[in-house]
Amino acid sequence: MNWQFNADAPIYAQLVRQIKLGIVSGAFPSGERLPSVRDLAMEAEVNPNTMQRALTELERDGLVYSQRTAGRFVTEDRQMIEDAKRTLAQTHIQSFLTAMTRLGYQQEEILTLIRQEAAGGEGVQHGES
Repeated sequence: MNWQFNADAPIYAQLVRQIKLGIVSGAFPSGERLPSVRDLAMEAEVNPNTMQRALTELERDGLVYSQRTAGRFVTEDRQMIEDAKRTLAQTHIQSFLTAMTRLGYQQEEILTLIRQEAAGGEGVQHGES
């Protein structure tokens, strides 16, 4: 995984978000065994206790479960994964809408821009000078 951190939120919360993204995108497939806490921590270059905290939160959310001697696994509950995916999408959409509103766009203008971009950018100028 490509781990990226910023100063906007605690590292464990960013780990939760990034692992959750890995689960919903299929980078960590349903039912797959996750690497050990130590291996994940080394890969992400974080303290193992921080990684443990993130994985514990994912367990509490039900996206990950532990088997005592075998390690942690991604849930096989596809509906739970879809729900997490939808929640992440809604969070991104809200951030986008907030940013566009701050730029002065109205809802219909935002929808028009999205439609134009989805259609290949017809009628939208991309930084031409």
